Amino acid sequence: MNISLTTWLLTIAALCALVGVDFLVGRKPHDVSIKEAGIWTVVWVVLACLFGLGLLLYGGSGPTGEFFAGYITEKSLSVDNLFVFVLIMGKFAVPSQYQQRVLMVGVLVALVLRAGFIAAGAAIISTFSWVFYLFGAFLIWTAWKLVQDARKGGHEEEYEENKLLKIAERRFGVADRYHGTKLFITENGKRMMTPMLVVMLAIGSTDVLFALDSIPAIYGLTQDPYIVFTANAFALMGLRQLYFLIGGLLKKLVHLSYGLSIILGFIGVKLVLHALHESGVHVPEISIPFSLGFIVLVLAVTTFTSLWATRAADEETAVKS
Repeated sequence: MNISLTTWLLTIAALCALVGVDFLVGRKPHDVSIKEAGIWTVVWVVLACLFGLGLLLYGGSGPTGEFFAGYITEKSLSVDNLFVFVLIMGKFAVPSQYQQRVLMVGVLVALVLRAGFIAAGAAIISTFSWVFYLFGAFLIWTAWKLVQDARKGGHEEEYEENKLLKIAERRFGVADRYHGTKLFITENGKRMMTPMLVVMLAIGSTDVLFALDSIPAIYGLTQDPYIVFTANAFALMGLRQLYFLIGGLLKKLVHLSYGLSIILGFIGVKLVLHALHESGVHVPEISIPFSLGFIVLVLAVTTFTSLWATRAADEETAVKS
């Protein structure tokens, strides 16, 4: 689609307004109930659907299909992020009433950083067509690695801070306890970070690592930077509510990593086929409708088999006890 600067600015302004409303509603630290999380999850999904319908009126069925395929892919990959977010919350012993604020700011940081990745990806793709081979190979390798990690119980490991976060902690120092929602405090004349700021940075910076596979994945479904950005925005902005809504169910999604590996591998193959086609090789290309249907089917089957396996394991444990 040919998106004007005005449309870009209006879209960003609208997203900022939605974030502002979300922030005002949850500005007071509190424990998020299942009802509240459920309502806001539905709100963000409905807003994404309305945006997709707007694309249908503006650009036709092609961009709409690309948006929903990208949105569902990013949403499913972001659910995998929640496993790590749970580890981070436990690592820093974040009080339950502050978790919604941590996630809100952390996700905003992640969205800003992802915008940089999206812009860089668009520039690289427009200059070097062969990058599709690289993206495709990387996604296939990531899919294989995801399967290997799943077999080793990858989500059960402990979270380790990245080097940049450790440097920041050494440079500024970290208070020994939480001070409400304050990010900095002054003790004995020394200004230092609070654990609240540290965990926000941990959430935001950790998401960048996930962007290394999610951004190439969505570029395998669409090369339109506008659709890539909006699909990421809607997927991430509803992530905070999803954390509280399905937090207790995450351990039941035992096959999620396998499903995501199939999706990433599928998109990797799609990218390679697209690259070959662009190089003049006569190979079949995978359409967006087929991609969308395949992604939805894999996620549905993965969810069903995960819940079935978890239920069977629980019943076996109950019998043994």
